Amino acid sequence: MIQQPIILAISDATGETAEQAAKAALAQFGPVEEGTVHVLPKVLSIEALEEAVREAKRTGALLAYTLVGPDLRAHIKDLAQVQRVTAVDVLGGLIRRLASHLGRDPLSIPGLGHELDEEYFKRIAAVEFAVNNDDGKRPGNLPEADIVLVGISRTSKTPLSNHIAHHGYKVANVPLVLDVPIPKEIDEVDPKRVFALTIDPVVLMKIRQTRMENLKMRPDSDYGDLRHIRREVNYAKRLIADHPDWTVIDMSRKAVEEAASTVMAAYRERFVTGPGAAATDPQDE
Repeated sequence: MIQQPIILAISDATGETAEQAAKAALAQFGPVEEGTVHVLPKVLSIEALEEAVREAKRTGALLAYTLVGPDLRAHIKDLAQVQRVTAVDVLGGLIRRLASHLGRDPLSIPGLGHELDEEYFKRIAAVEFAVNNDDGKRPGNLPEADIVLVGISRTSKTPLSNHIAHHGYKVANVPLVLDVPIPKEIDEVDPKRVFALTIDPVVLMKIRQTRMENLKMRPDSDYGDLRHIRREVNYAKRLIADHPDWTVIDMSRKAVEEAASTVMAAYRERFVTGPGAAATDPQDE
């Protein structure tokens, strides 16, 4: 089932600012499911803008935009009004206030917040690595990862990988599947780079049953059965016990952002050297 977007984020640059702002706002209303924020970057013409507004109208999405060009920003208000689409200017108010506060006009150049420097490319490469190494797709790449996440289904491996990758770390994640051996390549990874995600079986049951309802899965599936889930959890615990140097993180009551901060702090403490390393992200090094 394809998730209809709740927010369509458009930008004349990468769209990252609009996307992050949209996800941060949505998080106040519960977990942010994949696909609820759809990004349209590089909207640089009136025609592209009109198509974006029609897309928001078609899907019933709220339109969040970061357009620094004054012509596009002015035009989208008229388009949204005509199409009866709710549109939110993510940056406009702040830019106007800054112009007044600083006493000078803005440059109005798209993408100045994402200069194409070495660290920017590093973050892009990290995100690409996380996508390509999601859910154990390429076990041969595990030794190349800065961080490896392991856990059974629905312990937030993918959203956690993506969140950490946006900070410039190469992250791979590996599913722990009942009675299936883990990839042998994981033994080539420094165990201090491996983070095992655990969860309370009852909490996991509720998460899975909600997902089953959304996907219209059969209610008698083992996927949401508490006895089967306990077997999965116990199997994962045995695997983790066989690797005592892995770092265990209980996701039962942890938000993705909180868990990501824990993982990144541990990684920096172990592998990033120099003054202030424990509080430094790769883009700040």
